[in-house]
Formats: sequence, C-alpha cells, structure tokens
Amino acid sequence: MSAPQHPEQQHTQDDRHPHAPAIRRRTLLTAAGGAVLGTALATGTAHADATIAVNPSATYGSWEGWGTSLAWWADAFGDRDDFADIFFTTKSVAYGGRTLPGLGLNIARYNLGACSWNSVNGESMVASAAIPAFKQIEGYWQDWTNEDPTASTWKWTADAKQRAMLVKATRRGAISELFANSPMWWMCYNHNPSGAAGGGDNLQSWNYRRHASHLASVALYARNNWGVNFTTVEAFNEPSSAWWTATGTQEGCHVDASVQSAVLPYLRSELTKRGLTGTRISASDETSYDLARTTWNSFSATTKSCVDRVNVHGYQGSGGRRDLLYTDVVTTAGKGLWNSETGDVDGTGLTLASNLLMDFRWLHPTAWVHWQVMDPTAGWAMIAYDEGTLQPGAVQTKYYVMAQFSRHVRPGMTIIDTGVDHAVAALDRSARRLVIVAANKSSSAQTLTFDLSCFTTVTGGSGGVVPRWNTVTSGGDLYTAHTDTYLNGKSLNVPFAAGAVQTLEVDGVVA
Repeated sequence: MSAPQHPEQQHTQDDRHPHAPAIRRRTLLTAAGGAVLGTALATGTAHADATIAVNPSATYGSWEGWGTSLAWWADAFGDRDDFADIFFTTKSVAYGGRTLPGLGLNIARYNLGACSWNSVNGESMVASAAIPAFKQIEGYWQDWTNEDPTASTWKWTADAKQRAMLVKATRRGAISELFANSPMWWMCYNHNPSGAAGGGDNLQSWNYRRHASHLASVALYARNNWGVNFTTVEAFNEPSSAWWTATGTQEGCHVDASVQSAVLPYLRSELTKRGLTGTRISASDETSYDLARTTWNSFSATTKSCVDRVNVHGYQGSGGRRDLLYTDVVTTAGKGLWNSETGDVDGTGLTLASNLLMDFRWLHPTAWVHWQVMDPTAGWAMIAYDEGTLQPGAVQTKYYVMAQFSRHVRPGMTIIDTGVDHAVAALDRSARRLVIVAANKSSSAQTLTFDLSCFTTVTGGSGGVVPRWNTVTSGGDLYTAHTDTYLNGKSLNVPFAAGAVQTLEVDGVVA
C-alpha cells in the first residue's frame, strides 16, 4: 500500500534530503474500507451540470477564520512586512513584479522551539543528522536547573524572526495559538528533539509538568512583553504518530494517549496559576480524522474537561470519517473543532479546494489552517522559496485558490449547508451578503445552478448583478474579478471551466 509523504518531513528521498524516511503517514484511502467510505461520502461530487440548493435553516456555527503555522517559513522571513501584509491582510501588495491580493489570514500558529546549543552539567542536545538548520527552532527554557523565567536559564532573545512575524500578524489583527512539535531537548529521554530511536514515547515522565510549565511561561511572557495573547495552547503535534525518530528531519515527539492525559491537567494548572484562566487548551493535533477520534475517545471525562477544542490535521485528504469526528467532538462533547493544519503536494490548488470543501461538508470546523504558506517545495507552497539560499520565489496557483476562500468567507459569518462536497455557503447577516465558493472537480466544463429559494429575500447588486472571482487551476484566470453574472429571480447559473474554483457574492440576502 502506498504511504504518502509526511508533509512536515518534506522531500521524500530527493537529492536535497537523501536521508528523509521513506515511510510517511498513511491515508484512509489506502486503508481497509477507506475507498468505499470515501465514495460514500462524496455523493455530491460534480461531474455534470448540477443544481445546488443553499439551505439557511441548516447551519454549522460562526466562522472563526483562516490561518497558517509560522514554522518554518517565518524563521526565514519573519522580519519582512511585505509577507506579513500578503498573508495577514487583504491589501493589494507588490511582490515579484506583480500585485498580490492579500489572503486575509487571521490565525497564526506559533511553534515553540525545542532546540538550544548550550550545555547543562555536561549534557547537551543531540541533533539528528538529517535535520536542516532552518527546521531547528530555538526554545526559551534552556537550562533545567532553574524554572524561574526571569533567571538566566531562560533565553528570551531566542527565535527572533518567527517571533517577529507573530507580532506582525497580531498587529494586523490575527489571533494566535501556541503549539510545540517537541518538548525542549533536555526533557526528552535521548536529548534528541526529533524523536526516540524507535519512534516511541520520548518525553521523560518527570518532565510532564515542566513541558506544561514551559508552554505556560511562554504564554504569560508573550502577553506581558510581546503584546500577544495566545487564545489557545496545544502541547502536542501529531503525538500518536510513529514517524518521530532520532533520524528525523524536523522536531517531533511521540506521546501516547495515556501520556497526553497526564500532561493536559498539568497544562491547565500551569496556565491557571499564572492568571491565564482565559487561555484555552486545544488537543491533540493528530495527523488524521480517524486517529483524532481514536485519541479523543480514549480520554477520560476528566481529561476531556481540560480540553476546550479538538485540533485535527487534514492529511487523510479525501478519506476518513470526518462526520463521526464532528459527531463525537461537537455534537456529543460540545467542544470546538478546527482543522488546525493541512497541506498537499498539488501546486494547482485543486486538491486544496477539494479537501477543504469536503471539510465544510462533513467535518464542519470553525477554522482552517494551512501548514506553511511558504515552502521550499513548490507543490506544498503558496509561495515557494529556495532552501539553500532562503530566497523567496514563485507564487503558485494554490495561492489564488486560497484567496477564493479566505478573502470572502470571513470571521463571524454563518456557515450554511449546501448538501454537496463541492460548494460552501456563508452568510453575513448584518451585511445581508451570501458568499458561495464552489469548485468544478471534473475534467470538463459544467454549469452549476445555485437555488436560493429558501431565502426570504434575494436581490443581488444593481440590476441583480452578482460579482464573481475565478481561478482556473489548469491555467487561465488567477483570482480574476468578473461582473457578468446576474440573478434569475432566486436562481443563479454559473459556468465553470474544468478545474475552476469560483467565489460569488450575492447581496441583498435575508434568511
């Protein structure tokens, strides 16, 4: 069975990373029964002209926003205001001889580092031979002999560039989450922040509370000194996965569910005793929808009470029981749910759109976070950069596909059911505006008809005009604005080229 490359351990056995592990995360599409389930859930996939009924009586919460993690691109470009504007505003920004529509991201996930290069009592970090320098993020608590954050055992000048981008994003209105790929190296059994030799648990049992203390201390320091209030703190990153090994290409740490259960109460306690009672806890950033459900259901009621929101990564692609995770977490447990990290190797953006629309149809998260907006591999990137020189490069079509969603489905909008996995609708009640983003995932052109008859009022703009923006992932329009589409009563007919993603803004809408 095939095993797709792990996106955080990128560049599978290529000439730049010859030692990268060959085994990556597995998707449900290749697991037993996965293909059948994927087909069952994809009942709305568009292959011919189709009608989509937008139903305002079925809603899925208030949208919180769009985001990106800051590791590792911000470690290279965190001092650049142009990238802060490109990603965290909706301004038009000059870049590379063109003008980019700012993505308007409003969530920044800050990666608390696990590395330092000092020695403590003759002991020092053990680094994987395969980890490149730009993936080694310096942590703040560098000497375990003193837990006081005002002591010299803490280095608050560390990680300057990623921290700079965090502050820039915050000043542009972004909310933030603090997360850790690994505990500090000295908290690991083998002092290697890339993982244990066999991929097993690597957080020393006597450091469960100290890992929580490190996170809480950084959250407090950020509030008091950086002007950053972390909305949530996440202690783990894909903790149940077995690919975090001593020869890995990034920071990572396997943490069994039982160990997660032991750490989470410490995290709540450490935050609370610092006065961070409003700082919430998210968990557990598992790699897939199904693994997230397994981990969540293994927690006791006491452990679950420490968690305010379940974070899941979207690397199962079109597979996995998104619907069951939603039921377990949101319906049954009453918790929040985010797709807190996802990515793919398709630089056209069509895979991004397809998987994101599957999330809207079945997972119903209230936020969606891309792994890295900048990456050395063009397929993963929205804007690529050179790994050796750290020079920024080409804008990928994926960037413009992201703009179709993030510039129009905005925080505070209500997500509305469309009944299909190739279109999402969001209503801004105060502005009386309905936003629809849809994709033609087929290989031929088609016309999609949007039935808005369930709304009380639908007028559109002057003369019934409906502005639209179009990106053709196979080549053509790149987030190109058009004003050639008009309502026909409460119906809207829109031609889609093969592989096109379009956004429609219908004004004068009352539910």
